[in-house]
Amino acid sequence: MTESTFWWVLAGATVALELVTGTFYLLMISTGLIAAAVSVYFGAGIAVQLVVAAVVSGGSVVAWRSYRLRVPAVLPAKANPDVNLDVGETVHVDAWDAEGNSSVKYRGASWSASLVPGSSPSAGLYQIVEVVGSRLVVKKV
Repeated sequence: MTESTFWWVLAGATVALELVTGTFYLLMISTGLIAAAVSVYFGAGIAVQLVVAAVVSGGSVVAWRSYRLRVPAVLPAKANPDVNLDVGETVHVDAWDAEGNSSVKYRGASWSASLVPGSSPSAGLYQIVEVVGSRLVVKKV
């Protein structure tokens, strides 16, 4: 088996392992293995191949990790205004019960409403921050 074939087989095995486990970082490592296979075609020795594999793999992992830290996390569907168009809308609450729940009219129907944790109940205008089933979770505007 030639050196390049070894690197290609190793890269293929890493991609197959990623498909089984779902770990995206294994794809970043496979890019390093592919870079090592390509370096063989340029006449690199085994030491250079190992360095290329390590640098490209490590660089890919670091680049992906820094990208993931810069991109904001996706909100869950029940609180994401791109998925649930009710999030961000306002409702008027007339009164709250002792447990922090209320019944509000919204879109022509009666909905159950509850406060976000840490809020104090008072009558007024509230913004929907989350929809859980048929219950609106609201915060004071």
